[in-house]
Amino acid sequence: MSVTWEELGWERMAAGVGRCRLPGWDCTVGLVVGEGTALLIDAGSSLGEGARLRAQAEAFTGHRVTHLALTHPHFDHVFGAAAFAGAEVFGAVGIDTVFTARHAREELRADAVRNGLEADSADEAIDALVPPRHHVSGEWTLDLGGGRQVLLANVGPGHTAHDLAVLVPGSPEVVFCGDLVEESGEPQAGADAVPSHWPAALDRLLDLGGEDALYVPGHGAVVDAAFVRAQRDALATRFGVS
Repeated sequence: MSVTWEELGWERMAAGVGRCRLPGWDCTVGLVVGEGTALLIDAGSSLGEGARLRAQAEAFTGHRVTHLALTHPHFDHVFGAAAFAGAEVFGAVGIDTVFTARHAREELRADAVRNGLEADSADEAIDALVPPRHHVSGEWTLDLGGGRQVLLANVGPGHTAHDLAVLVPGSPEVVFCGDLVEESGEPQAGADAVPSHWPAALDRLLDLGGEDALYVPGHGAVVDAAFVRAQRDALATRFGVS
């Protein structure tokens, strides 16, 4: 590898596993390196940001991003997806309805503009947005070669109706949570959230990772199991769920 995580401005989580916090919306993107393969977790908030992420991943790995996992269908996580042409793209089952239904696409664009994305960038991303090829209904094991396997788990609904988590086994284990977990602010529950199921989704995250895992939120600093459990209890109280 020709550059280090630090030279890219990324945080190393474990061997071959890193993440970065993007400017603007403090959205986390993850990278898992296999043998001749690379899995990117989320794609940034615009085609330009996606292209920058692709260039960074290629500079680090020496080859293209071969797999892309989208944790949920919000603009700051998916609008860069079209920059990864040729990658095998994964999302939770049902996510294609957000990518294809006219009203859902219009709301996705409107949400991006409301949150400060330039209208031209939003239009460009929407025009290029296509549904993931692979839809995860339960769990899906990706073999990235070199002994590296990654588990994609449909743990939602919760933050949205289509929440996907990514477990990277190792020492430590790393769980990419998407916006099911947020550290830099209170978890956001929009019109597409399913509050009644959100605490159960966090229970599934904890079952996946266990007590010693590193949990990577969609926004904010890396947290531990105790933080996830506390956020689970706070959400249960907030939404009146046992």
